[in-house]
Amino acid sequence: MIYRKFGRTNWKVSEIGYGMWGMAGWTESDDKQSAKSLDLAVEHGVNFFDTAWGYGEGHSEELLGQLVRRHPQKKLYTASKIPPKNFQWPARPEYSFEESYPTSHIVEYTDKTLKNLGLEQLDLMQFHTWDDGWSEREEWQRAIEDLKSSGKIAAMGISVNRWEPENGIEALKTGLIDAVQVIYNIFDQAPVDVLFPLCEKLDIAVIARVPFDEGTLTGNITAETTFPEGDWRGTYFVPENLIPSAKRANALRPLVPEGMTMAEMALRFITMNKTVGTIIPGMRKERNVLANTATSDGKGLSKALFNELLKHRWDRKPTSWSQ
Repeated sequence: MIYRKFGRTNWKVSEIGYGMWGMAGWTESDDKQSAKSLDLAVEHGVNFFDTAWGYGEGHSEELLGQLVRRHPQKKLYTASKIPPKNFQWPARPEYSFEESYPTSHIVEYTDKTLKNLGLEQLDLMQFHTWDDGWSEREEWQRAIEDLKSSGKIAAMGISVNRWEPENGIEALKTGLIDAVQVIYNIFDQAPVDVLFPLCEKLDIAVIARVPFDEGTLTGNITAETTFPEGDWRGTYFVPENLIPSAKRANALRPLVPEGMTMAEMALRFITMNKTVGTIIPGMRKERNVLANTATSDGKGLSKALFNELLKHRWDRKPTSWSQ
């Protein structure tokens, strides 16, 4: 496992981190299976774990706390997220700051997260949604300073909305945000335009989420794919998204090198960008842990293949189903 500097925190975090949404927010999740996968990830060098209260109303946080207690001899970086008070994802311009992140709500859910984790301090807390219209509000700025000075959190971040990588720029400029979580993958390359250069300038850590485009870039999504009732992916892969996603995935298949899967190619594409501090694929099953962690070997992709993949950039606009 390769470790990267995590912005101004100077933490050394695993290039491949662990996204824990699927361990509580999707169908077919199983706690015993999750625990085995998490332990295996630690054995293979993963030390950054990202969860949220919104993943099973704290259940995923509880699983992370159990993991930390099972491995007291290792430093595992814990990251979670405060849900918006109105519980609406993503943030929209019409949502006021008061109905999203008032100070009392920020403090309440930080305390809930710490209780779920069973820890006195969380390494990284994040706003689970964001709109830059809130950036100049002093309430959240003071709340962050208070949480840090009290020792409840070590660092603060924001998770920016899907396909809106620049809706957070003003918040980053306040100097109070230590990390930004953003969708970045073969299709979603827009963060390289403005967000990544600013993060480099301000030494803000970057967490790359959704490396497989919710499954498209694993190569397992086709135009005929269906999901179990209640599975979130069924609301995301509506026909107007599923069909073009499958088409674009098909266009990538001839580029996958012999002996490599599309998922491996997708992860290696992201590792080529040195602005990224860690990548957080979901890894519910042990075989996924083994496959994903194996990509952190410093080899990346050939320059020719990387340049070819750059041509597959897909700029999309947020819509009702993009969530």
